[in-house]
Amino acid sequence: MNISFLDNWRKRHGPARGVAVFGSPEPDPEGIAGLLAEAELLRGQAAQHGVRLDDSPASLEALDQLLPRWRDDPETMSWLGNDAGLYLGTVLVRTVPGACWQVWPNGHPVVRLASGREVDVVAVGHDWASAGTPELSQSYAEAAES
Repeated sequence: MNISFLDNWRKRHGPARGVAVFGSPEPDPEGIAGLLAEAELLRGQAAQHGVRLDDSPASLEALDQLLPRWRDDPETMSWLGNDAGLYLGTVLVRTVPGACWQVWPNGHPVVRLASGREVDVVAVGHDWASAGTPELSQSYAEAAES
């Protein structure tokens, strides 16, 4: 999309990075988990390359093997980074005992592990989308050990 004022803003500030979740004062953990699991752009990109995202650690390894063609488009890279982080969080929550979504007061979603450690999965997703490191599978393995 070529919108001059938006392009000028991006030149000064870089692409948008982040996700926020806002809702009722009494959050619905299952509803939040479902919303955060969508990762529509990532799922579409993966499907185009024959990668099935089944919320398993193996699917994170498959994502790590994709050629990063999205890096040519800063807007796509930003959205894909959000999705990659949320997908990593979804895999953690669904496969690591005691892991759950935690939403900070500012609306930022993180994964809280049974140890109490919080993983900023969105930041990890952005790092992966822009530089390829850390790999999603590596981030999963480190978090799963905690």
